[in-house]
Amino acid sequence: MKNFIKKNKGKLNIVILLLITILVLYFSLKDDFSTIIKRVMSVNIWYLLLAFLLVIIYWLLRSLALHNFTKKINNKSKYASSLQLMLRTQFFNAVTPFATGGQPYQIYYLTHDMGTTAATSVIIQNFIVYQIALVLLGLVAVTSNHIFNLFERVTLLQHLVSIGFLTNTAIIVVMFIVSFSKKLNKKLVSLGIRILTFFHIVKDREKKLQEWDDYINRFHKNVQVLLERKWDFFKNILYNIVALTCLYAIPLVLLYAMGDFHSYGLFTAVVTSAYVMLIGSFVPIPGASGGLEYGFMSFYGNFIGGASLTAIMLLWRFVTYYFGMLVGALALNMKRVR
Repeated sequence: MKNFIKKNKGKLNIVILLLITILVLYFSLKDDFSTIIKRVMSVNIWYLLLAFLLVIIYWLLRSLALHNFTKKINNKSKYASSLQLMLRTQFFNAVTPFATGGQPYQIYYLTHDMGTTAATSVIIQNFIVYQIALVLLGLVAVTSNHIFNLFERVTLLQHLVSIGFLTNTAIIVVMFIVSFSKKLNKKLVSLGIRILTFFHIVKDREKKLQEWDDYINRFHKNVQVLLERKWDFFKNILYNIVALTCLYAIPLVLLYAMGDFHSYGLFTAVVTSAYVMLIGSFVPIPGASGGLEYGFMSFYGNFIGGASLTAIMLLWRFVTYYFGMLVGALALNMKRVR
Protein backbone atom coordinates (compact mmCIF):
# COMPACT_ATOMS: atom_id res chain seq x y z
CA MET A 1 0.00 0.00 0.00
CA LYS A 2 2.83 2.40 0.90
CA ASN A 3 4.59 1.66 -2.39
CA PHE A 4 1.35 2.29 -4.29
CA ILE A 5 0.86 5.67 -2.58
CA LYS A 6 4.50 6.62 -3.20
CA LYS A 7 4.34 5.72 -6.90
CA ASN A 8 1.00 7.45 -7.47
CA LYS A 9 1.40 10.46 -5.15
CA GLY A 10 1.07 12.99 -7.97
CA LYS A 11 -2.06 11.31 -9.34
CA LEU A 12 -3.59 11.11 -5.86
CA ASN A 13 -3.00 14.85 -5.38
CA ILE A 14 -4.84 15.56 -8.63
CA VAL A 15 -7.72 13.26 -7.62
CA ILE A 16 -7.98 15.03 -4.24
CA LEU A 17 -7.91 18.38 -6.03
CA LEU A 18 -10.73 17.30 -8.37
CA LEU A 19 -12.85 16.02 -5.50
CA ILE A 20 -12.38 19.23 -3.48
CA THR A 21 -13.18 21.28 -6.59
CA ILE A 22 -16.41 19.36 -7.15
CA LEU A 23 -17.41 19.87 -3.51
CA VAL A 24 -16.62 23.60 -3.67
CA LEU A 25 -18.67 23.96 -6.85
CA TYR A 26 -21.55 22.03 -5.32
CA PHE A 27 -21.74 24.11 -2.15
CA SER A 28 -21.20 27.35 -4.10
CA LEU A 29 -23.92 26.69 -6.66
CA LYS A 30 -26.53 24.60 -4.82
CA ASP A 31 -28.59 27.49 -3.41
CA ASP A 32 -28.90 29.72 -6.48
CA PHE A 33 -27.49 27.81 -9.43
CA SER A 34 -29.33 29.54 -12.28
CA THR A 35 -28.71 33.10 -11.05
CA ILE A 36 -25.00 32.49 -10.44
CA ILE A 37 -24.51 30.92 -13.88
CA LYS A 38 -26.35 33.86 -15.49
CA ARG A 39 -24.01 36.29 -13.69
CA VAL A 40 -20.95 34.35 -14.84
CA MET A 41 -22.15 34.15 -18.44
CA SER A 42 -23.08 37.85 -18.60
CA VAL A 43 -19.68 39.27 -17.60
CA ASN A 44 -18.04 41.96 -19.71
CA ILE A 45 -15.53 40.05 -21.83
CA TRP A 46 -13.05 42.94 -21.94
CA TYR A 47 -12.77 43.15 -18.17
CA LEU A 48 -12.46 39.37 -18.03
CA LEU A 49 -9.58 39.52 -20.52
CA LEU A 50 -8.00 42.25 -18.37
CA ALA A 51 -8.15 39.87 -15.40
CA PHE A 52 -6.25 37.23 -17.42
CA LEU A 53 -3.78 39.92 -18.50
CA LEU A 54 -3.07 40.79 -14.85
CA VAL A 55 -2.22 37.15 -14.15
CA ILE A 56 0.12 37.12 -17.15
CA ILE A 57 1.81 40.32 -15.91
CA TYR A 58 2.21 38.60 -12.52
CA TRP A 59 4.04 35.71 -14.21
CA LEU A 60 6.17 38.06 -16.34
CA LEU A 61 7.32 40.10 -13.33
CA ARG A 62 8.07 37.07 -11.18
CA SER A 63 10.00 35.58 -14.11
CA LEU A 64 11.98 38.81 -14.39
CA ALA A 65 12.99 38.62 -10.72
CA LEU A 66 14.02 34.97 -11.17
CA HIS A 67 15.98 35.84 -14.32
CA ASN A 68 17.89 38.58 -12.49
CA PHE A 69 19.16 35.95 -10.05
CA THR A 70 19.95 33.27 -12.62
CA LYS A 71 21.95 35.54 -14.94
CA LYS A 72 24.30 36.46 -12.08
CA ILE A 73 25.38 32.83 -11.87
CA ASN A 74 25.03 32.01 -15.56
CA ASN A 75 25.35 35.07 -17.80
CA LYS A 76 24.07 33.02 -20.75
CA SER A 77 20.74 32.56 -19.05
CA LYS A 78 17.79 33.80 -21.12
CA TYR A 79 14.61 35.45 -19.89
CA ALA A 80 12.53 33.06 -22.02
CA SER A 81 13.95 30.15 -20.05
CA SER A 82 13.07 31.81 -16.72
CA LEU A 83 9.54 32.49 -18.00
CA GLN A 84 9.12 28.88 -19.08
CA LEU A 85 10.32 27.73 -15.66
CA MET A 86 7.90 30.10 -13.89
CA LEU A 87 5.00 28.79 -15.97
CA ARG A 88 5.92 25.17 -15.24
CA THR A 89 6.16 26.07 -11.55
CA GLN A 90 2.50 27.10 -11.60
CA PHE A 91 1.54 23.50 -12.34
CA PHE A 92 3.70 21.95 -9.61
CA ASN A 93 2.54 24.52 -7.05
CA ALA A 94 -1.07 23.86 -8.04
CA VAL A 95 -1.00 20.09 -7.54
CA THR A 96 1.03 19.85 -4.30
CA PRO A 97 0.01 20.65 -0.70
CA PHE A 98 1.18 24.08 0.53
CA ALA A 99 2.51 24.66 -3.03
CA THR A 100 5.66 22.75 -2.07
CA GLY A 101 6.33 21.22 -5.49
CA GLY A 102 7.48 24.39 -7.24
CA GLN A 103 10.86 25.05 -5.61
CA PRO A 104 12.23 21.47 -5.91
CA TYR A 105 11.30 21.45 -9.59
CA GLN A 106 12.96 24.85 -10.09
CA ILE A 107 16.18 23.52 -8.56
CA TYR A 108 16.00 20.42 -10.76
CA TYR A 109 15.42 22.57 -13.86
CA LEU A 110 18.28 25.00 -13.12
CA THR A 111 20.72 22.26 -12.13
CA HIS A 112 21.25 21.51 -15.84
CA ASP A 113 22.61 25.04 -16.33
CA MET A 114 24.52 25.83 -13.14
CA GLY A 115 24.76 22.79 -10.86
CA THR A 116 22.74 21.85 -7.79
CA THR A 117 24.51 24.18 -5.34
CA ALA A 118 24.12 27.31 -7.44
CA ALA A 119 20.55 26.38 -8.38
CA THR A 120 19.66 25.98 -4.69
CA SER A 121 21.18 29.40 -3.91
CA VAL A 122 19.21 31.05 -6.71
CA ILE A 123 15.87 29.52 -5.73
CA ILE A 124 16.30 30.32 -2.02
CA GLN A 125 17.10 33.97 -2.79
CA ASN A 126 14.19 34.16 -5.22
CA PHE A 127 11.92 32.64 -2.57
CA ILE A 128 13.15 35.18 0.00
CA VAL A 129 12.33 38.23 -2.15
CA TYR A 130 8.87 36.79 -2.85
CA GLN A 131 8.24 36.16 0.86
CA ILE A 132 9.40 39.68 1.73
CA ALA A 133 6.96 41.13 -0.82
CA LEU A 134 4.16 38.90 0.53
CA VAL A 135 4.84 39.96 4.13
CA LEU A 136 5.13 43.67 3.27
CA LEU A 137 1.75 43.63 1.53
CA GLY A 138 0.39 41.56 4.43
CA LEU A 139 1.69 44.19 6.85
CA VAL A 140 -0.05 46.93 4.86
CA ALA A 141 -3.26 44.87 4.91
CA VAL A 142 -3.19 44.12 8.66
CA THR A 143 -2.34 47.73 9.52
CA SER A 144 -5.08 49.08 7.23
CA ASN A 145 -7.69 46.79 8.74
CA HIS A 146 -6.60 47.83 12.24
CA ILE A 147 -7.12 51.49 11.28
CA PHE A 148 -10.26 51.21 9.14
CA ASN A 149 -11.84 48.02 10.61
CA LEU A 150 -12.79 46.65 7.19
CA PHE A 151 -13.77 43.14 8.29
CA GLU A 152 -16.17 43.35 11.19
CA ARG A 153 -17.85 39.97 10.62
CA VAL A 154 -14.83 37.65 10.32
CA THR A 155 -13.03 37.97 13.66
CA LEU A 156 -11.86 34.33 13.78
CA LEU A 157 -10.39 34.50 10.28
CA GLN A 158 -8.65 37.76 11.17
CA HIS A 159 -6.83 35.91 13.95
CA LEU A 160 -5.81 33.20 11.49
CA VAL A 161 -4.48 35.89 9.15
CA SER A 162 -2.37 37.28 11.99
CA ILE A 163 -0.93 33.81 12.58
CA GLY A 164 -0.32 33.46 8.84
CA PHE A 165 1.46 36.80 8.76
CA LEU A 166 3.72 35.80 11.67
CA THR A 167 4.38 32.39 10.06
CA ASN A 168 5.46 33.94 6.77
CA THR A 169 7.68 36.41 8.66
CA ALA A 170 9.28 33.50 10.51
CA ILE A 171 9.94 31.77 7.17
CA ILE A 172 11.86 34.83 5.98
CA VAL A 173 13.99 34.80 9.15
CA VAL A 174 14.78 31.09 8.71
CA MET A 175 15.67 31.61 5.03
CA PHE A 176 18.03 34.47 5.92
CA ILE A 177 19.72 32.28 8.53
CA VAL A 178 20.11 29.47 5.98
CA SER A 179 21.52 31.95 3.44
CA PHE A 180 23.98 33.83 5.63
CA SER A 181 24.97 31.76 8.68
CA LYS A 182 27.58 29.34 7.36
CA LYS A 183 28.70 28.37 10.87
CA LEU A 184 25.16 27.51 12.02
CA ASN A 185 24.50 25.53 8.86
CA LYS A 186 27.62 23.44 9.41
CA LYS A 187 26.66 22.78 13.04
CA LEU A 188 23.16 21.67 12.06
CA VAL A 189 24.48 19.43 9.28
CA SER A 190 27.07 17.94 11.64
CA LEU A 191 24.35 17.20 14.20
CA GLY A 192 22.14 15.62 11.55
CA ILE A 193 24.94 13.40 10.24
CA ARG A 194 25.81 12.29 13.78
CA ILE A 195 22.20 11.23 14.35
CA LEU A 196 22.09 9.39 11.01
CA THR A 197 25.41 7.70 11.82
CA PHE A 198 24.05 6.60 15.21
CA PHE A 199 21.14 4.88 13.44
CA HIS A 200 23.55 3.38 10.86
CA ILE A 201 21.92 5.27 8.00
CA VAL A 202 25.23 7.01 7.21
CA LYS A 203 28.18 4.62 7.03
CA ASP A 204 31.18 6.91 6.50
CA ARG A 205 30.64 9.90 8.79
CA GLU A 206 33.85 11.78 7.92
CA LYS A 207 33.30 11.46 4.18
CA LYS A 208 29.72 12.69 4.47
CA LEU A 209 30.79 15.62 6.67
CA GLN A 210 33.40 16.63 4.08
CA GLU A 211 30.86 16.40 1.25
CA TRP A 212 28.41 18.65 3.09
CA ASP A 213 31.15 21.03 4.17
CA ASP A 214 32.14 21.52 0.52
CA TYR A 215 28.49 21.93 -0.46
CA ILE A 216 27.84 24.61 2.20
CA ASN A 217 31.00 26.50 1.19
CA ARG A 218 29.92 26.54 -2.47
CA PHE A 219 26.37 27.48 -1.48
CA HIS A 220 27.45 30.52 0.54
CA LYS A 221 29.90 31.58 -2.15
CA ASN A 222 27.01 31.64 -4.64
CA VAL A 223 24.83 33.58 -2.18
CA GLN A 224 27.54 36.26 -1.95
CA VAL A 225 27.61 36.48 -5.76
CA LEU A 226 23.86 36.95 -5.83
CA LEU A 227 23.98 39.75 -3.26
CA GLU A 228 26.98 41.67 -4.60
CA ARG A 229 24.66 44.39 -5.92
CA LYS A 230 22.18 45.25 -3.17
CA TRP A 231 20.01 47.38 -5.47
CA ASP A 232 19.28 44.35 -7.65
CA PHE A 233 18.03 42.48 -4.58
CA PHE A 234 15.67 45.32 -3.63
CA LYS A 235 14.62 45.68 -7.27
CA ASN A 236 13.56 42.04 -7.27
CA ILE A 237 11.49 42.68 -4.13
CA LEU A 238 9.83 45.57 -5.97
CA TYR A 239 9.07 43.34 -8.97
CA ASN A 240 7.35 40.87 -6.65
CA ILE A 241 5.37 43.61 -4.89
CA VAL A 242 4.05 44.91 -8.22
CA ALA A 243 3.35 41.33 -9.35
CA LEU A 244 1.35 40.55 -6.20
CA THR A 245 -0.51 43.85 -6.47
CA CYS A 246 -1.61 42.87 -9.99
CA LEU A 247 -2.76 39.50 -8.66
CA TYR A 248 -4.59 41.10 -5.73
CA ALA A 249 -6.37 43.58 -8.02
CA ILE A 250 -8.11 40.84 -10.04
CA PRO A 251 -11.27 40.71 -7.83
CA LEU A 252 -11.76 44.43 -8.55
CA VAL A 253 -11.55 43.85 -12.31
CA LEU A 254 -14.01 40.97 -11.99
CA LEU A 255 -16.34 43.23 -9.99
CA TYR A 256 -16.23 45.69 -12.91
CA ALA A 257 -16.90 42.77 -15.26
CA MET A 258 -20.16 42.29 -13.37
CA GLY A 259 -21.09 45.93 -14.00
CA ASP A 260 -20.51 46.97 -10.37
CA PHE A 261 -18.18 49.98 -10.08
CA HIS A 262 -18.98 51.05 -6.52
CA SER A 263 -18.85 48.17 -3.98
CA TYR A 264 -15.09 48.42 -3.35
CA GLY A 265 -12.01 50.10 -4.80
CA LEU A 266 -8.43 49.11 -5.63
CA PHE A 267 -7.03 49.65 -2.14
CA THR A 268 -9.80 47.59 -0.53
CA ALA A 269 -9.33 44.82 -3.12
CA VAL A 270 -5.56 44.63 -2.48
CA VAL A 271 -6.02 44.59 1.30
CA THR A 272 -8.78 41.97 1.13
CA SER A 273 -6.88 39.75 -1.30
CA ALA A 274 -3.80 39.92 0.94
CA TYR A 275 -5.96 38.62 3.80
CA VAL A 276 -7.35 35.81 1.64
CA MET A 277 -3.87 34.71 0.51
CA LEU A 278 -2.56 34.63 4.09
CA ILE A 279 -5.47 32.32 4.99
CA GLY A 280 -4.37 29.99 2.16
CA SER A 281 -1.11 29.21 3.95
CA PHE A 282 -3.06 27.11 6.50
CA VAL A 283 -4.77 24.77 4.03
CA PRO A 284 -2.76 21.52 3.45
CA ILE A 285 -4.59 20.68 0.21
CA PRO A 286 -3.32 21.24 -3.35
CA GLY A 287 -4.18 24.80 -4.33
CA ALA A 288 -5.45 25.45 -0.77
CA SER A 289 -8.80 24.39 -2.25
CA GLY A 290 -11.74 24.99 0.02
CA GLY A 291 -9.85 27.34 2.32
CA LEU A 292 -9.21 30.06 -0.24
CA GLU A 293 -12.79 29.97 -1.48
CA TYR A 294 -14.11 30.21 2.08
CA GLY A 295 -11.72 33.05 2.90
CA PHE A 296 -12.70 34.91 -0.28
CA MET A 297 -16.43 34.59 0.47
CA SER A 298 -15.93 35.64 4.10
CA PHE A 299 -13.76 38.70 3.53
CA TYR A 300 -15.28 39.99 0.29
CA GLY A 301 -18.70 39.26 1.79
CA ASN A 302 -18.22 42.47 3.77
CA PHE A 303 -18.67 44.45 0.56
CA ILE A 304 -20.85 42.38 -1.80
CA GLY A 305 -23.20 39.44 -1.43
CA GLY A 306 -25.57 37.00 -3.07
CA ALA A 307 -25.01 35.58 -6.54
CA SER A 308 -22.52 38.32 -7.48
CA LEU A 309 -20.14 37.33 -4.68
CA THR A 310 -20.23 33.65 -5.65
CA ALA A 311 -19.86 34.41 -9.36
CA ILE A 312 -16.82 36.62 -8.74
CA MET A 313 -15.28 34.00 -6.46
CA LEU A 314 -15.65 31.27 -9.10
CA LEU A 315 -14.19 33.47 -11.85
CA TRP A 316 -11.37 34.61 -9.54
CA ARG A 317 -10.49 31.02 -8.71
CA PHE A 318 -10.38 30.03 -12.37
CA VAL A 319 -8.32 33.04 -13.44
CA THR A 320 -5.78 32.89 -10.59
CA TYR A 321 -5.50 29.12 -10.09
CA TYR A 322 -6.92 26.79 -12.73
CA PHE A 323 -5.74 28.95 -15.62
CA GLY A 324 -2.18 28.83 -14.24
CA MET A 325 -2.37 25.09 -13.76
CA LEU A 326 -3.49 24.62 -17.39
CA VAL A 327 -0.80 26.94 -18.76
CA GLY A 328 1.80 25.20 -16.59
CA ALA A 329 0.74 21.80 -17.91
CA LEU A 330 1.13 23.10 -21.48
CA ALA A 331 4.55 24.57 -20.65
CA LEU A 332 5.67 21.17 -19.33
CA ASN A 333 5.11 19.74 -22.81
CA MET A 334 7.21 22.42 -24.49
CA LYS A 335 10.87 21.88 -25.30
CA ARG A 336 13.25 23.38 -22.80
CA VAL A 337 14.35 26.90 -23.82
CA ARG A 338 18.11 27.33 -23.99
